[in-house]
Amino acid sequence: MTTKKIGLIAGEGKMPVYIAQKATAKGYEVVVAGIKGNATASDYPNVYMFKVFRLGQLGAAIEYFKNNNITRVIMAGRVQHTSIFSNIVPDLRGAKFLTTLKTMQPKDILSRVINEFKKDGIEFANSASFLEDFLPKKGVLSARKPTEEEQKVIEFGFQTAKKIAGMDIGLTCVVSQQAVIAVEGMEGTDRCILRAGELVRESAEKKNAVAVVKVARPNQDNRYDLPVIGKGTIESLVKAGFTVLAFEAEKTLVMDLEEVIKLADKHKICLCAV
Repeated sequence: MTTKKIGLIAGEGKMPVYIAQKATAKGYEVVVAGIKGNATASDYPNVYMFKVFRLGQLGAAIEYFKNNNITRVIMAGRVQHTSIFSNIVPDLRGAKFLTTLKTMQPKDILSRVINEFKKDGIEFANSASFLEDFLPKKGVLSARKPTEEEQKVIEFGFQTAKKIAGMDIGLTCVVSQQAVIAVEGMEGTDRCILRAGELVRESAEKKNAVAVVKVARPNQDNRYDLPVIGKGTIESLVKAGFTVLAFEAEKTLVMDLEEVIKLADKHKICLCAV
């Protein structure tokens, strides 16, 4: 019987951990390339193999997968933006790759990385592979429904988030009425929410409905950088004092879905897929 194998390029967070767990449970030998400073071996006790690579070790990572007969890989998990500036130690192939980049936009870099792997016969799979149950369909997931005012704010936030996502700035925005309070940049979703909370406390917007909205890019490549929310996202809303979180249905991964809903209900947060 042929052994099923899958490669995994793992950043930080639960997403790659869950992929490894579910793939292993389905009988796959999972070969993990963990990004230094973002993934650790202790989170992957049952995988077939785990090895740490620095950002930029492109040739080494490709050879690692080839030596383990991997022809299909999944890329999942966040990469701390500080790693991009402090943790890059390219090998020869990585250095050559970096000199050919025309922009430093994540989608451009990642699509080029995918093409580089393809030259050696390694294809990238959907980054939500094995996590299909974590992609909620359209609807309100929480006990609390959005008010009429909140629904209008969500709609405005969705349109706004789609625009900034299309510009490859970020996937999250915080809005109130027809005003944009904060847009996600390099700091990530949680810090964007907390920053927005500080701004609202200092402004008149605290009297109005506020919504945090997260979306996929208009032309989302499912092989990388899918929008993800989890319990940490809800906790950030609580700290910021916000009570509405909307995300794009069927395109946003909700880690620990049942626990996220329970936490939202505990704090009377409206949680909806739109």
